[in-house]
Amino acid sequence: MQFDKKGNNPLLATGFLFKGLKLLAKQELRKFIIIPVLVNVVLYSVALTLGYFYMSDLINQFIPGWLQWLSWILWPLFFISFFIAGFFTFTILANLIASPFYGTLSAKALDMVSDKPLAGAEQPWPKVLVAELKRIAYLAALALPLLILSIIPGINVLAPFLWALFGAWGMVLEYMAYPLENQGVLFSEQKDLIKSVKLGALSFGGLAVLGLTVPVLNIIVAPAAVIGATLYFNEIQRD
Repeated sequence: MQFDKKGNNPLLATGFLFKGLKLLAKQELRKFIIIPVLVNVVLYSVALTLGYFYMSDLINQFIPGWLQWLSWILWPLFFISFFIAGFFTFTILANLIASPFYGTLSAKALDMVSDKPLAGAEQPWPKVLVAELKRIAYLAALALPLLILSIIPGINVLAPFLWALFGAWGMVLEYMAYPLENQGVLFSEQKDLIKSVKLGALSFGGLAVLGLTVPVLNIIVAPAAVIGATLYFNEIQRD
């Protein structure tokens, strides 16, 4: 399998996320969305509560006393870094719990738009969960250096930008995985395929991250991104 180079178009890629939002209301997909939405409501409520009560104290602990005079610069930088990292962590956890439903949602969405026979044959739940854990391990290995960089004075001014890029890459890997796994494409090949349309893929992932940071909207962005990634995949795949 290959991806057509038109997949590098940011406008094409991000447009599918909006199409995914529109398709959420489709009756054929609704029953596969209810449980993921409930999972998102619970986990994002926990994330907002923890952030409200503990983020300020956590950030202040990372600013050493001799740099307190720069706290007006460092505090916003730390806030952005911890905000993205925290929401990304909760999003990964929510996706892990909801991943069996997302695999089915992707398969049903592909059946709606594809005229190919047997399109969107969802994988068994255990296989989906194993694939999800492999992605988490890969992303955790990328996140660790960023966490270290985030607490190094001076260098950590780059952290918010790197976290944003990491979030975009992580989210496109996450949501493109469902249609790819339903076609039997393994994680190592998934990365190579997505890298071949990196600009479009990062644009899709970046818009998904932006949506996930908006309260209330983030409850429905994840299933919309699964549908959108499936439509994006269907548009650019080449056998």
